Amino acid sequence: MRFLRRSLVGLFLLSLTAGLLAWAGTTFYGALQTRWAQEAFAPEARERVFAVNVVTVEGSTITPVLVAFGEVRSRRTLELRASAGGRVIELAGGFEEGGRVEAGQLLVRIDPQDAQAALDIARTDLAEAEAEQRDAARSLELARDELTAAERQELLRDQALARQQNLSSRGVGTEAAVEIAELAASASRQAVLSSRQAIASAEARIDQGKTSLERSRIALAEAERGVADTEIYAGFSGTLADVAVVEGGLVSNNERLAEIVDADALEVAFRVSTSQYARLLDESGRLNGAEVTVLLDIFGVDLSTTGQITRESAAVGEGQTGRLLFARLDQAKGFRPGDFVTVRISEPALQDVALLPATAVGANETVLVVGAEDRLEEIAVPILRRQEDDVIVPATALVGKRVVTERSPLLGVGIKVRPISPDAENDSAAAETEMLELTPERRARLVAYIEANKGMPAEAKARVLAQLQEPMVPAQVVERIEARMGG
Repeated sequence: MRFLRRSLVGLFLLSLTAGLLAWAGTTFYGALQTRWAQEAFAPEARERVFAVNVVTVEGSTITPVLVAFGEVRSRRTLELRASAGGRVIELAGGFEEGGRVEAGQLLVRIDPQDAQAALDIARTDLAEAEAEQRDAARSLELARDELTAAERQELLRDQALARQQNLSSRGVGTEAAVEIAELAASASRQAVLSSRQAIASAEARIDQGKTSLERSRIALAEAERGVADTEIYAGFSGTLADVAVVEGGLVSNNERLAEIVDADALEVAFRVSTSQYARLLDESGRLNGAEVTVLLDIFGVDLSTTGQITRESAAVGEGQTGRLLFARLDQAKGFRPGDFVTVRISEPALQDVALLPATAVGANETVLVVGAEDRLEEIAVPILRRQEDDVIVPATALVGKRVVTERSPLLGVGIKVRPISPDAENDSAAAETEMLELTPERRARLVAYIEANKGMPAEAKARVLAQLQEPMVPAQVVERIEARMGG
């Protein structure tokens, strides 16, 4: 009986299960038939709207800034070279790398013994030449006196000859006396000739003495210059560089000793492209003397100064392009020759233009503007200048329009957008920084909550408590605390 009862119960449960499965299958099949009998339903399509940042364009006058890189140079550099060889017996104080020297200061003295000896010899030779000149002048004066005496004696001899000839013609004198008078006159004429030759020799001696005197004076000047060359003076005030001499060392003629650099007379040399160079010319084709700003970045600290373009290189240079320009610096404190600097050149101002982010202009030089019904339109604008992350474009076709500042592949003509202007962001930022004046009860409740909060870090707790002690508390801080308090 027991077995039969259990068998009947199992059979009943099996029949019930099979019935339930059949009923479930029938219900599922009926649901499918009902679904198949219904018409196909297409959900309503919704247009996608993109949020974009926009800026309203206004025409203005902008001065473009051309950025280039250059090297600082000194406009005055003097090489110190030894004009005479010898041993260095004296160096100026501070004659070392980076030492400061003043104009006219004695820098180096070379042993002058050899030069002084040559100077003494030249002076002696000059004294001897002067003495020889004086002796030649006296000799000339004596020769002229001898000529005068000889001419007088010749005159007397001629008169004696004439008298003897007169006596002989009257038969009183003899022929022998006449001959003796003629011989005496001839001897006197010979004496006059000899005196003239002596004068010529004396004059030639004077000429030779003048030549010798000039030569001695030239030798003396050279010897004095040789002594002066043993002392080297600073031509202008500046700083020493590349010092290559020590006291007691031997130097040769024309050996390089050091270099003086005028750190107060600096200029910057920088290269620009040909198109950039053309924008710096005036109507006559010459450089317009544009103002420049020179920046030197030294571990995050910028040194800056101003200057003016003064000249350009005469030739481009082999393997180079563009133009090499030079700008004189006004006040170059902290700058040194060799510094690599950034040069900003102010170009002529542009009228009726707008400054836009570079991301607003596409590769085809077009911008997207928000038109009617907040749909995008495309306008072509040529790029006049590039200013780091911005561009300068004509504002004629964009005045008053809202231009998309950041383009993306998802944006195009006809796309509906939701414009976000910087003014809205500023308003939200102002709302975030809104300040509240708390009542004593409200302030005490907030302070008690912060002091009782065990999970807040000590630094954050001190900072919030310091804010709550101020007369005006940021509204955002108050709202955040009250939200955590639950009221």
